[in-house]
Order: sequence, then structure tokens, then C-alpha cells
Amino acid sequence: MTEPSIFTRILNGDIPGEILAETDRVFAIRDINPQAPVHLLVIPKTEQYRNVVELAAGDPELLGEIVSLSNDLAATHADGEFRLVFNTGAHAGQTVFHVHAHVLAGGLSEASVGA
Repeated sequence: MTEPSIFTRILNGDIPGEILAETDRVFAIRDINPQAPVHLLVIPKTEQYRNVVELAAGDPELLGEIVSLSNDLAATHADGEFRLVFNTGAHAGQTVFHVHAHVLAGGLSEASVGA
């Protein structure tokens, strides 16, 4: 059996983490290595999908929930404008293979975003 991802362990309370927002199927936390003044992660509660391509093919409604919560978070934590990034694959900077979106806002540059 595969060990739960760090995100699942945060959700389950096994690792400390502040959950900023939560719905029945997704939750949001701050990135521990922020690449922008606002850098939040929006994560499905299921580990079923490793990346956004798998998610889009398997559950487009869940992808829509991620985008919707990302928009709500940007309205609350920034000026409503944001960058939404999904890294897909190790060579693209993905280090946690439990699909998640990076919500970035405030003073953004063209720097890449990891995890």
C-alpha cells in the first residue's frame, strides 16, 4: 500500500498545517516555500489523480471546484487577480504527485513554481 501524500497527512491532522478553506472535495493551505507574496495550494481530498491531465480526464467537475476555490481565495487573500499553476511531471517542477494548484498573487515575476 502506498503511503499517503503530505497533503493527505496535513488534511488528516498527521502533520501540522493551517487549512485556509475547505469544501466537501477540496481544501487549501499556504505553500511552505512561497514563490510570491500570496502562494496558496488548492488540493483535492482524493489522491486518485497524480496531475492535472489525469484530473481533467477523470473528473472535470473536481477541476472546476479547484478553479472556483482558487478564485475565492484570490478574492480574500489578494486583489482578485492571480496566477493558477499546475506542474505536471518531475521535469516541470512537480515534487508531490497528488494533483494540486498553486494560487499566486502579488508582486509576481516570471519565476518558476515548484512542488
